[in-house]
Amino acid sequence: MANREALRELQARLAARLQAARGEGSAISSWLAVESAGLRLLLPLEQAGEIFPWRGVRPVPYTQPWFLGVANLRGVLVGVADVAALLGAPGPRTDAALAESSLLSLNAAFEVNAALLVERLAGLRGPDAFAASEPPAAGAPPYFGPCHIDAQGGRWQVLDLQALSQHPAFLGISV
Repeated sequence: MANREALRELQARLAARLQAARGEGSAISSWLAVESAGLRLLLPLEQAGEIFPWRGVRPVPYTQPWFLGVANLRGVLVGVADVAALLGAPGPRTDAALAESSLLSLNAAFEVNAALLVERLAGLRGPDAFAASEPPAAGAPPYFGPCHIDAQGGRWQVLDLQALSQHPAFLGISV
């Protein structure tokens, strides 16, 4: 119950900040910062959809280990991908960890009914939140954007959700 209230508060704050940014005619924030299995990711706000609390998914047999199954989000069935596992981070999630997680749907304009499992929402970030930036590493997937480094030395990988939603590895869920 407390988790749902905290998620609602975060969503209300994010909506208020987005509205303020639109009202000012400038972008205060460019990314939604999330963490999952030790990965720090920056997801472009214009590519993200809604944030939902974890309510479980229905498993689908014969799929990739990172594909958790399908969930009903506001009456729409969406495929749920564990973003950390998709990116190669280790380990299945415990029930306790899943209970604290969130689902982030992809922008409906992509016409892909999909959501990403993320462990923690870390708020909004803009370019001014980072001290340095590096281009994607050689051999990085095409949906990797630059890596931004914050003042504490934390590395935040930009993930292009539109490119991810069209990538064959993401669309090919069967084993």
